[in-house]
Amino acid sequence: MPAVVAAAVVAAVVLPSGAAQAAPAGGRDQVRVPARYAQQRLDWQSCGGGSSLECAMMTVPRDWHHPDAGPDITVAVSRHRASDPALRRGVLMMAAGGPGASGLNRPEGFAKDEPAVGAAYDVVSFDQRGVGRSTHPVCQTDDELREFFAHDFRDRSPAAVQGVLDRSRELVRNCEARSGGLLPYLTTEQTVRDMDLFRSLLGAPKISYYGPSYATMVGAYYATLYPQRVERAVLDSNVGWSGSWEAFEKGQPKSFQRRFEQDFLPWLAQHDDVYHYGRTVAEVRARWEERRRALAEHPVTAGSAVIGPNQLDNGTIQALYNAAQGFPALASALVALEHGDDAGASGKALVGKVFGSYVSPEFLAEFFSVTCNDTAWNHDIGYWKRRSARDTAALPLLGARELAFSSVCAYWPTDAAPKVKVTGAGLPTTLMLNSTHDPATYYEAAVEDHRALRGSRLVTVTGGGDHGQYRNGNACVDGIVNTYLLTGEAPAHDTACAAGPLPVPAGAAAK
Repeated sequence: MPAVVAAAVVAAVVLPSGAAQAAPAGGRDQVRVPARYAQQRLDWQSCGGGSSLECAMMTVPRDWHHPDAGPDITVAVSRHRASDPALRRGVLMMAAGGPGASGLNRPEGFAKDEPAVGAAYDVVSFDQRGVGRSTHPVCQTDDELREFFAHDFRDRSPAAVQGVLDRSRELVRNCEARSGGLLPYLTTEQTVRDMDLFRSLLGAPKISYYGPSYATMVGAYYATLYPQRVERAVLDSNVGWSGSWEAFEKGQPKSFQRRFEQDFLPWLAQHDDVYHYGRTVAEVRARWEERRRALAEHPVTAGSAVIGPNQLDNGTIQALYNAAQGFPALASALVALEHGDDAGASGKALVGKVFGSYVSPEFLAEFFSVTCNDTAWNHDIGYWKRRSARDTAALPLLGARELAFSSVCAYWPTDAAPKVKVTGAGLPTTLMLNSTHDPATYYEAAVEDHRALRGSRLVTVTGGGDHGQYRNGNACVDGIVNTYLLTGEAPAHDTACAAGPLPVPAGAAAK
C-alpha cells in the first residue's frame, strides 16, 4: 500500500492540554482538530442494563480530512475506572473485531477477568463509527440478509452464479441509497483518528492498547499515525494489515479448510464413541458432505430458521473459531440434524442455535464498508468468477462464498481513502499473538505483519487453532501479556506457548 496521503489542514486553533492532534506519519501527515471537537466534554452516564461501565457520546467529523464538509457523526464510548487508584498507571484502550463487532461493553468483562490489569488501568472502549450505538450505515433488512445467504454458494450453474452477483450488486446499491453518504468515511484510518480524539478527551498523553482480530489493524494503524501516543500495545490474532484486505481474504479459504480438515474432523472421528459420526476422517467428511447434499434438496426448519447448505457451512465456520466452545456444540448439532424430527425439542433448539444464525445486517454493513473502502480491490468480475470456481472446488468450506463476498467489493464505489503503511517506526516494543491454525487470522499473515512491524515480538501458540489467544485459558499467553501490560517487560525474542488440549466431550471414553 502507498504511504498515508497528506491530509488537508484545517485552520489552526488553540488546543487544550492533551488535545487531539495527529502525529506526523513519515513527516508528511498533519491534521489539526477544530475546537468544537477538541473542547467538547464527555457526559459520562451509566451504560444501563446493570452494567458497571460509564458511557458517553463523542461528536466527531464525518470526514477528518474535511471536517466542515458534511454533518457530524457520533461515536459511543465507554470506560471502567481503575479499581485501585493508588495503582493506576494510565489508560488501556480496547477495540473490537469484525469489522462490525461492538466494543462498547468489553471493558467490563476485561476488568473482571484480569483484575490486576483492571486495577492498574482505566479500561476504555468504543463502538467504532458504523457500529452499534455509533452512527452506522444501513444496507439490508433481515429478509434481504436471509436472501443473500439462501440458495447454495457451491452451485456453479450460470443461473446460480448470476444470482449471487445480482444479490451482491443489490446489496451495494442499497448501502449507497440508505446510508446518507456515510459509506466513504467508514474506514480504519478514520476510526483511529476518532480514537485519538477519545484519548485527548480522557486527558491521557499516551495510551496502552489491546485489540483482537480486526482490532489488530486498528491498533497497527493507530500506532503508525500516532507512535508517540502509544505506551504499550498487544495485537492478538492478526489480520493481514501489512497488505490489502483483498490479499488477506484470498488466504482465508485455505486456512478455514485447514482448520476443518486437520483439527475438527479428526477430533470428531476420535470421539465416535460419543457422536457416532464416523471412526475415520474420511468417514466423518463423507457424512458431513452427505448431510450438506441432503439439505440442498430438503432444507430443515428449526424454529424460525431454515437450514440449508449455506447455513450448514455458516455454523461449521463459526464453530472453528474456538475448539472448547465450538467443537462439541457443532458435533451435537450435526447429530441432531441426523435425527431430524426425532431430535426432540432440545436437539432442534441446538440446530437452530448453531446453524440458524450467522451475522446481522448491521454487522455485514460495517464489514463491507471497511473491507471494501480500506484498500484497493480488483473490480474485474470475470476474475472473481474464475478464482471462486477454483476455490469452490478445492477449498469449499469458505471458498464457496468467495464470489458473494468479493463481488460486493468489486461492485463497491471506489474512493480515494488515505492508506496506511505500517512500519513500526518510533514505537516501543509491540506484542503480537497468533495460533498456528487460526482459521480467520491465519498464521502466515501474522508472520508477514510481524516482519512489517519493526521491533515487535511474536508469541506463537503452537498446536492449536483458536482465534483470540489472550484470556482464552492459556496461562503461558496470559502471563506474558499481563507482565507486559503491568511492567512493560516483553520477551527478549519471539517466543512460543503450547496450546491447551482439545475439549473432551461429556461421556467420552478414556483414551
